[in-house]
Amino acid sequence: MKTVKLNNGVVMPILGLGVYQIIDYQECKNTVLDALKIGYRSIDTAAIYKNEEAVGEAIKESGINREDLFITTKLWIKDAGYDSSKKAFELSLKKLQVDYLDLYLIHQPYGDIYGSWRAMEELYKEGKIRAIGVSNFHPDRLMDLIVHNEIIPAINQIETHPFFQRNNDQKFLKENDVQIESWASFAEGKNDIFHNEILSKIGKKYNKSVAQVILRWLVQRDVVVIPKSVKKERLEENFNVFDFDLSLDDMNLIANLDQKESLFFDHRDPERIKWLSNLD
Repeated sequence: MKTVKLNNGVVMPILGLGVYQIIDYQECKNTVLDALKIGYRSIDTAAIYKNEEAVGEAIKESGINREDLFITTKLWIKDAGYDSSKKAFELSLKKLQVDYLDLYLIHQPYGDIYGSWRAMEELYKEGKIRAIGVSNFHPDRLMDLIVHNEIIPAINQIETHPFFQRNNDQKFLKENDVQIESWASFAEGKNDIFHNEILSKIGKKYNKSVAQVILRWLVQRDVVVIPKSVKKERLEENFNVFDFDLSLDDMNLIANLDQKESLFFDHRDPERIKWLSNLD
């Protein structure tokens, strides 16, 4: 498994399992167990996903040593702030049945993120979190967080896929020693991505699926990926992307797919901010 080294020296698998929208308890537990049996060691969840308990039970049942796993969860907007962040963190630990987190992220750039970051810095210094970071932060909000705090975020998890490639964001993150991580690597199937002519043609060239081509393209860009699937055969497929390399020509062909805008929503849109902030 290829890894990335975060800005504090912590080593993270470049590929893991995301469990967004796997709401059913048993399905989530079984998916995580299947993934761990296949060889996944990085699991990404969040408080708002409502499946931390299932992930925790799968981790426990797997029997895999805790130090061999990389567990990420995220702080939701309603828990932003110093005291509430610490309470939310402890609740996530309890649900996940672990003594520490490998990575804890501020899920959205709203609410009292500065109070949350102070709490997370303290938890990090206490050894309860190995790395802290953010998700969905545009460069301006991330820089504001960086210059006004002691610890630089280790990760920024943002929408990144062939139709929204985030090249400028990745350049900014690299310049500031923050690792880029992709959510929605497959664009959640939008724009009929799995039947895209260019991606399909490249896949046939390497005898790989479109999904494998996308993940390989991201991995070659040093983007951390956490693709989701509940099907064991897809979990295996997504995991097997380290036995081939895309040529520079193929990388450039995929680069031409960039539409340079989100396929989901604008994190600076007032109505979207209001909507997200009311989710519980």
